[in-house]
Amino acid sequence: MRMSTWIRQHLAALRALLVLTAITGIVYPVAVFAVAQVPGLNDKADGSLITVDGKTVGSSLIGQPFTDKDGNMLMQYFQSRPSAAGDGYDPLSTAASNLGPESIVDTLDADPANVKSSLLTTVCARSKEIADREGVDGSRPFCTEDGVGAVLSVIGPRDADGEVSHPVQVVSVNQACPTTPFLDTYKGVKVECAKPGEDYSTGRIVPIHGDASTDTPVPADAVTASGSGLDPHISPAYAGIQIARIAKARNISEDQVQVLVEAHTDGRDLGFLGEPRVNVVELNLDLDSKHPFRG
Repeated sequence: MRMSTWIRQHLAALRALLVLTAITGIVYPVAVFAVAQVPGLNDKADGSLITVDGKTVGSSLIGQPFTDKDGNMLMQYFQSRPSAAGDGYDPLSTAASNLGPESIVDTLDADPANVKSSLLTTVCARSKEIADREGVDGSRPFCTEDGVGAVLSVIGPRDADGEVSHPVQVVSVNQACPTTPFLDTYKGVKVECAKPGEDYSTGRIVPIHGDASTDTPVPADAVTASGSGLDPHISPAYAGIQIARIAKARNISEDQVQVLVEAHTDGRDLGFLGEPRVNVVELNLDLDSKHPFRG
């Protein structure tokens, strides 16, 4: 290849690089920024920030916990759904727990720092905590009364289908000793509590449905985190079971709280996408504005 041809090709490549850099690196970002500042769009482009008395207190797009400096729930506020983003609602650590429906066995250990709860036990524990706080029935299928997953390891010879028809040992794998197991016996065998550190995976893992109704007052969004960990919304059902507590804490009527809940409830997008939802951040700010807490 002649040197002049080589130089021309590289100069053409350089010109293309400079033109594309100017378009994609300068013109396009400036155009997007300019469009984002159009009235009606600029609030969303800037993060849908919420200000009170000139101070930014949050965003309508990002949830936040309503707890004190020690992490204790503030009774005068509606509570958000759980969050797995960092220490909770951390925009820099958006994440989910990545636990699925097969996560039903806890990792028990004598050292509490090494104990890892399954998704099932996490849901059961949250449901019990919310039920105790809101004065509703938090019992759920596959959950024990003390808020862990109702799961047995049934140990013994298996038949061709993998079933253990004559167990020799049955262990409630999520209830560490000396806890009394949620069942006395299973197939005629006394149910034992689990010894931390013991491996019961050789047994057949059997979740026990129990007699709790599937129509629990504590809805799914109250006990599970969103995929991003930043969802600012809860369901009307979760908001509904918190109304009595809020009214009592603020010394107002439940009807007054209900009016605000309805004011901050959005319907399905386009009438058929998603589910109705309540923006917790905006609702709590409106509560403070109209019915200040005097604790």
